[in-house]
Amino acid sequence: MNTYTIESIETGMTASFTQTVTAEWFEHFLAVSGDDNPLHTDAAFAKEQGYRDRVLYGLCTAALYSRLAGVYLPGRYCLLQQCDVSFVKPVFAGDVLTVSGTVQEKDERFARVKIKAEIRNAEGKKVSRATLYCGFLHAETE
Repeated sequence: MNTYTIESIETGMTASFTQTVTAEWFEHFLAVSGDDNPLHTDAAFAKEQGYRDRVLYGLCTAALYSRLAGVYLPGRYCLLQQCDVSFVKPVFAGDVLTVSGTVQEKDERFARVKIKAEIRNAEGKKVSRATLYCGFLHAETE
């Protein structure tokens, strides 16, 4: 886990990680959200609609932005304040996703950064994009 503070983070810094989508994600999100739309729960229905399989809930991919901010950029002292997300292409179980972000703006007066982020699949196709606004918690002093 990174430990960037408003003082140590800089415009242009980047971070990324890779994650494989599993079938369990569908069941976990269904249990938490109650969203039982057949596009996400019924492979036959999804195929009738022109998809190759069940489509992952968009908010499952958006949750990966939380990990980007809370673990990687800025990390430990992040307070995710806003996440503007677009879902560009469908995601399926088995997809390998790469989540990346770049610090676009830094506002020391308000202790806040703006991060442009995206998620791409193994074929390099963008499946989601987001703008994250992160405040900062107080770092521990030694």
